[in-house]
Amino acid sequence: MDLYTQNETSTAIPKCVGAQADVLHNGTGNESLEASNITCGNAFTLLIPRRVRQRDEDHTLRILLYSLIFFLSVFGNLLIIVVLTVNKRMRTVTNTFLLSLAVSDLMMAVFCMPFTLIPSILKDFIFGAAMCKIVSYLMGISVSISTFSLVAIAIERYSAICNPLKSRVWQTRSHAYRVIAATWVLAFIIMVPYPIISHLESFQRPDNTTAHQCRHKWPLAKAEQTWYILLLLVLFAIPGVVMIVAYGLISRELYRGIRFEMGHKKDSTDVKNGLTTTVSSGSDDGDGCYVNFVQRPHSMEMSTMAASGRSMKAERPRSNTSEAKLEAKKRVIRMLVVIVFLFFVCWMPLYCANTWRAFDDISAKHALSGTPIAFIHLLSYTSACVNPVIYCFMNTRFRKALLTTFLCCTAPCHRRRRGGLRDNEEDVMATGASMSKFSYTTVSTMGTC
Repeated sequence: MDLYTQNETSTAIPKCVGAQADVLHNGTGNESLEASNITCGNAFTLLIPRRVRQRDEDHTLRILLYSLIFFLSVFGNLLIIVVLTVNKRMRTVTNTFLLSLAVSDLMMAVFCMPFTLIPSILKDFIFGAAMCKIVSYLMGISVSISTFSLVAIAIERYSAICNPLKSRVWQTRSHAYRVIAATWVLAFIIMVPYPIISHLESFQRPDNTTAHQCRHKWPLAKAEQTWYILLLLVLFAIPGVVMIVAYGLISRELYRGIRFEMGHKKDSTDVKNGLTTTVSSGSDDGDGCYVNFVQRPHSMEMSTMAASGRSMKAERPRSNTSEAKLEAKKRVIRMLVVIVFLFFVCWMPLYCANTWRAFDDISAKHALSGTPIAFIHLLSYTSACVNPVIYCFMNTRFRKALLTTFLCCTAPCHRRRRGGLRDNEEDVMATGASMSKFSYTTVSTMGTC
């Protein structure tokens, strides 16, 4: 959002100017100058078709990719806003943060993508001086809110899963509203320098026409370097570390749950074979300690045979439920890895490019101007359409709410609740359900539905 593309002029121009200088330096006079001009004309004739064709292909690809990302971002985030606003049962703590994330991503799509693509294609900022300041400000705000929302979601999920009993005391919608308000106010305050340093500058094109650029003019180079280091820390490095730590601890708890389920499944198999029996506390507030007592096979034989008739009916559903839990936890761990990976992939190139430009403006512009920075921007904007997919559309409960909203389903809540434990476990990360650290049972924070 900060690296603006430079004017792309034909590479034939400096070559022709160099040819003219060489001829004049040799002292061949006016005739040589005319000959050099003819040579320049021939160079333009040879180079322009290839360059124009390459530029048109680049512009076409750029427009197609930006349009695709823009459509997916606007459509996906609007769906999230509508579904979470209309469905009262979807108004949970986690979904409140997801609503804020959807609004910020929608702002990013509307205020970043068009105002990055159009000046890049036209080589002219046609929206005026006022929009130069407004758009720069809104770009920074939308990116900041999106990042802060991702951090808030990571912290909220960590608290709900790793400290479920404590988190239920303070994890309320009113608390979520306060956190969201604080993130928005912080974003508005942090990005105040953007409308101050943004200016519309005029320049002459090679065809002697006047164009404009929306540029950032810093009073001192040190101020610019300090600013981009601050953005690198506040909007990328620190949020990335927080997400890695939070989701790493969540993955550890889920992995412990997987190990517990596997051990419980093994103990159940041993009981079935008449080897051992497992005695546990049986209460939800236990400390997770389980005591195993070994019994002789002949003493277990009669009790096992007597209970076999009753247990056979419930054995297969329990096995299926246990396997569903394990698969759901594994899917959640994979999803967490994808979330962190995509955050770094989408944002690392942009923040590195901006920091590079702040410390070495000439080499950064030479290497990144034009197509490279356009696709770096596009990569960062991709997060606006990736976030809805990861956080909402992969959630079974959200998909059901989406169908309910647009198909006008009036099914009672208790019927939707019969979707099974598989859906509940699959939604554990995206809906606010949490897992007890001790008993590895799900503690729902969804309310009545």
